[in-house]
Amino acid sequence: MALYAIGDLQGCLEPLERLLDEIAFDPARDRAWFTGDLVNRGPDSLGCLRLVKSLGERAVTVLGNHDLHLLCVAEGIEKPRPRDTLDAVLAAPDRDELLDWLRRRPLMHVEGAYAMVHAGLLPRWSVTKARALAGEVEAVLQGTGWRRFLSHLYGNHPERWDDGLAGDDRLRAIVNAMTRLRVCTREGDMDLAFKGEPGERPAHRLPWFEVPGRESATHTIVCGHWSALGLRVQPKLVALDSGCVWGRTLTAIRLGDRRLWEVPCPGSAGREG
Repeated sequence: MALYAIGDLQGCLEPLERLLDEIAFDPARDRAWFTGDLVNRGPDSLGCLRLVKSLGERAVTVLGNHDLHLLCVAEGIEKPRPRDTLDAVLAAPDRDELLDWLRRRPLMHVEGAYAMVHAGLLPRWSVTKARALAGEVEAVLQGTGWRRFLSHLYGNHPERWDDGLAGDDRLRAIVNAMTRLRVCTREGDMDLAFKGEPGERPAHRLPWFEVPGRESATHTIVCGHWSALGLRVQPKLVALDSGCVWGRTLTAIRLGDRRLWEVPCPGSAGREG
């Protein structure tokens, strides 16, 4: 049995199918982790959802910001954006089944020495604490009040985590860190506006995984989201968004020995966002 982690799909079904062929993925034997953002900007979000869902327990995917955006658009909470490619999902005969399945995906997955999250973790969060915080969001998102939760999801505040945060502010801060974070201050204040390459970051901002004393460094964090960062494999970090939807590559890593596979992706959806 092999365990693979695969970077952000964002609706790029055909490269995913080629990548699964390249790694000779066998759903009867192997397992696949997906770093979130299964949908949007690429040409076949519907196909990506159907394929990953069809893998059942052989696949784990965490929620990304585009996945949450799809849920909000489907509920009329957010308006579609100009570059969205979600119409096929919203018109599909199995729409409700797919969206219900997506809503029940975890925000964070921890297994052995690995922890997977779409974007990142705040520096003062241990993996144990972060998993508990993710559970708070999952309980609401999978409960009866999930529509109300989504209606209060958007916004960049609060930028700083405090254990005393409560209600919508607390849940929004957790979601923002785990699905949108790229850089923060040493104290853990989030800068959610920055989307560029690491070398372009504002003064006094660090990539979240480079903050000294980061408490989640007890585990190897598997993540995606930051396509301008690209593929980055370090002792305690596996960042896998290699920009497939922007016309670069889709990447898989076999976590047992860190062997990498990449397939080229056609076209470009423009600039990251």
